[in-house]
Amino acid sequence: MGQNTIIDAIEKQEWLKTAGDAIHPAVVNAFEAGGEAGQQVKDALHGTWLGHPLHPALTDVPIGSWTTAAVLDTMELMGKKKYAPGADAAVAVGLVGAVGAAVTGLTDWTGTTKERRKIGMMHGMLNAGAAALYVTSLLLRRRKNTRGTAIGLSMLGYGVVSFGAYLGGHLVFGKQLGVDHTATAAEYPEDFVSVLPENELAENSMRCVKAGEVPVLLARKNGKIFALAHTCSHLGGPLSEGDLLDDGRVRCPWHGSVFSLEDGSVVHGPATEPQPRFEVRVRDGQIEVRTPAKENK
Repeated sequence: MGQNTIIDAIEKQEWLKTAGDAIHPAVVNAFEAGGEAGQQVKDALHGTWLGHPLHPALTDVPIGSWTTAAVLDTMELMGKKKYAPGADAAVAVGLVGAVGAAVTGLTDWTGTTKERRKIGMMHGMLNAGAAALYVTSLLLRRRKNTRGTAIGLSMLGYGVVSFGAYLGGHLVFGKQLGVDHTATAAEYPEDFVSVLPENELAENSMRCVKAGEVPVLLARKNGKIFALAHTCSHLGGPLSEGDLLDDGRVRCPWHGSVFSLEDGSVVHGPATEPQPRFEVRVRDGQIEVRTPAKENK
């Protein structure tokens, strides 16, 4: 079965959608019930403080630990018993890391599309299954007469988590989850370019304009004009269709990421990458924008 066939088969599983539709609101509501503290925890789990999704970094811990365990288990099966304690420790470290990876992954999963949630649901279920195998293996490793079974379960768990990792890679490289959607092949203008007559941008309003080939969000708030990249860095949402907030911020209409109009920084996730900002000036009745001078290459 080819890779595309496997992905297609998963995407056709309606039970994954049903399960996702049941779990998604429960997780979202749990964060919302925490108020501002819940939002801060959610942002931390997304990795907004890191400027990069936290989940991929944490997945290295269980995958690396369980790879080490697989190597050491193999050495033990070859008769080198001295590696047994190291393998046991690697399995335990992997389980601790898996908890962090699961919590951050579940948080990121709530901030994506239904199409991606199907693959994410299978990804999470496989990793949970692998973790269960490793827990059982760790318990069985304590008795000499069940150690062979324990190693077998670990090897099975490693195969399962490897397939889960493949699906995680597909979400990133195939579905562009967790990448910066403001990255573009189009050139950002280094010199001021005219994008809109000033009288066409009313107070407390937003517009999508083009600076060459680059979509730009123009917003007017408290008499000041701001310009950010129009495409949300999280999953490409159109910021001009979102909410212009009273505190000089904009909320994406797709998954609720909030950015500062002043500098494009992430105020609330699930976005982790800031929005590129533009310098703005008004000349001869025209609004003009350019990439900030210090960012010009």
